[in-house]
Amino acid sequence: MELNSDVPTLPPRDAATVVMLRDGAQGLEVFLVKRHGLSDVLGGAYVFPGGKLDAADCDVAHHAHFDRSAQALRSALAEADTEEYIACGLFVAALRETFEESGVLFASEAAGAQASDGTAPDFHTRLANQQLRLHTSAVQPWTRWITPRMPSVSSKRFDTRFFIAAMPEGQLAVHDNVEATESAWLQPRTALQQYWSREIELAPPQIMSLAQLARHASVASAMAEAASRPPPVILPEAFNENGERTICYPGDAGHPVSARAMPGPLRLYWRNKRFEPEGGFDALFA
Repeated sequence: MELNSDVPTLPPRDAATVVMLRDGAQGLEVFLVKRHGLSDVLGGAYVFPGGKLDAADCDVAHHAHFDRSAQALRSALAEADTEEYIACGLFVAALRETFEESGVLFASEAAGAQASDGTAPDFHTRLANQQLRLHTSAVQPWTRWITPRMPSVSSKRFDTRFFIAAMPEGQLAVHDNVEATESAWLQPRTALQQYWSREIELAPPQIMSLAQLARHASVASAMAEAASRPPPVILPEAFNENGERTICYPGDAGHPVSARAMPGPLRLYWRNKRFEPEGGFDALFA
């Protein structure tokens, strides 16, 4: 990744991503996919499956396939200023993007489902034709990340809702070989160690999210923490200080929000062609 200094004029686009978790032999593991190197958003970086909200995601016809009411989904998202059809659409986008990028389908009769090979119906057609019941209750709103006004690793801004979910039994997560070229189940700390040793690339939201997940020993622990509070809104502030790009987070003295939104460092600095906290690797977990 290269540092970006452009300031977009368009508002952030709504987006959704799903942080899929499983309990591995050594503890909590998270599923990551490597974005295609030619992608115009975080090309070559490891991310959680996700993408922008499409107009089709907000079709009210999808409501008949939900396992919860539209009102319950809006309530779960905990965004008073977000209209119900958008809130529902974000849940659909989260499940659609997860299916498209990893083959995992959070729906009834999903055992053994795999990603589309280009000839199978798309997600929305499959939803209507197969009369699937979407398991919206399986994905828990976790955090809400809004790209800084001066993005550092992209020329675009997104308002991304991060959902957290346990990997469904009987399914296999695999990258699609289109938008994602590689994938891996990694312990959060291991993923960060690989980032630190330059084996993989990570963007700041993934760095901070993995540092947060590293504090959990199991899927149950992470899911319980997410269910215990509304998703915090994380609008990082990016600026140049002493010749280096700095990103600060809620709770930092330089951020307009004084209350901390998540555990981990309150600042990341662009050093050695990557973002890292003051104090080095161990500072991610202090």
